[in-house]
Amino acid sequence: MTAKHPPGQGTASLSRRRFLQYGAATSAVLTAGPALSAPARKPKRPNFLFIVTDQQGLDTLSAYGCPGIRTPHLDRLAARGVSFMESHSTNPVCSPARSSLFTGRAASETGVIKNGLAIRQDVPNMGQWLGKRGYDPVYVGKWHVPQSYTVHIPGFTVIPAGNNGAGTLLDRSVSRGCQGFLHNRGNEGNPFLLVASFLQPHDICQWTSMHKTAPDVLPFPQIADELPPLPPNFAFDPREPQKVAKQRARQKTNWSKQQWRYYIWAYYRMVEEVDAEIGRVLQALEDSGQAENTVVIFTSDHGEGRGRHQMIVKNYLYEEAVKVPLIVSCPGRIPEGVKDTTHLVTGNDIMRTVCDYAGVEPPEGVYGGDLRPLLEGRNTEWREFALAEVNLSGPQPGYMLRTPDHKYITYHGDPVEQLFDMRSDPGETKNLAGEARHADTLNAHRKLLREQWARLDFAPNAPKPGQPG
Repeated sequence: MTAKHPPGQGTASLSRRRFLQYGAATSAVLTAGPALSAPARKPKRPNFLFIVTDQQGLDTLSAYGCPGIRTPHLDRLAARGVSFMESHSTNPVCSPARSSLFTGRAASETGVIKNGLAIRQDVPNMGQWLGKRGYDPVYVGKWHVPQSYTVHIPGFTVIPAGNNGAGTLLDRSVSRGCQGFLHNRGNEGNPFLLVASFLQPHDICQWTSMHKTAPDVLPFPQIADELPPLPPNFAFDPREPQKVAKQRARQKTNWSKQQWRYYIWAYYRMVEEVDAEIGRVLQALEDSGQAENTVVIFTSDHGEGRGRHQMIVKNYLYEEAVKVPLIVSCPGRIPEGVKDTTHLVTGNDIMRTVCDYAGVEPPEGVYGGDLRPLLEGRNTEWREFALAEVNLSGPQPGYMLRTPDHKYITYHGDPVEQLFDMRSDPGETKNLAGEARHADTLNAHRKLLREQWARLDFAPNAPKPGQPG
């Protein structure tokens, strides 16, 4: 099927600038030289190390000022590259988000509208695309599109990693598999695409299930002084879509404030576990001698509630579930220690970026943009919004449109919309959608969302959105 939108392009804006293209064209620089000089040697194509964690919120790095957590290896990666501080999951659910990470397409386009579905056959994944263009794609760890762990991933050679359902044990086999590959790879032959896909801090799902009826006592009293504080947006505006309110009610945690803090403390320990495994992979890359020619990309599929809006886990469109870390590093190619707090990016943008660095055209219909000009500090135009979807397989699919100043959320068939001023209210504690003085802003976001829907090449099993508002 042919996409309805030109690859890498967007549409109208909400501010003085018109909507900005996803991928700005790069201009050639011509340098005068001797008439008969030998042709310049073509630069060696870089390797890629693509690290993915599961259920890790954006601000869970000690380098970003998160209290009560120690992530030395991710901090080191951030110091060596560019951190996008406005990075969003395309869908805060495992399989749909992962389908976007590996295709550059929305879940509505890949057909992965819920967990356990495969990417539609006419949409190539990153391994398939680069593997036919001179790369050796290798995968270690969680796939979940459709199977969580399998040795059969289209386009990839899979290094098996044991699956016992617990990231605290499983991730060790993932890091060791990556270590073995990097230590034995050598410097000759095709460049590689190595995916290191970890499960932690996903174990928090099992932790919360086991502790929903926990008494208001700490099993380890000595940690009482170490418990993180409750988030500033622990309270929430009850003017929210029914789908979100019902999800909170189903959680049935009934925790005291101390128990909420204990839950956040436990989550941070799981983040530290995966940080240690990532450190082993990064050290193996250094030891291999390939680090200078490897683009390292680190992200997560979606975030975790952590008590914000008194929510746990994911599957909704508040910041805690949607915002994910995104760090890109490569010595000599990408500046070090940069925090990009301006550009709105998503998991959709990774595929086109990898293709640019690999020197290949992206697949037709890729919805995401090219981060390379942003990474290299070049002046370029960029879109003014980020999109996310959720609950696509249910009766009330939800949609998020984030712009520089505001965030709009709507669920199909629900009269309650949400509009937040992200400058003055980054915790999303006051819903402005019902206030007359914000009607123009609300309508502008509705219009822009409709325009983006018109550009999507919806999969046959994906819901066709109605008119927001």
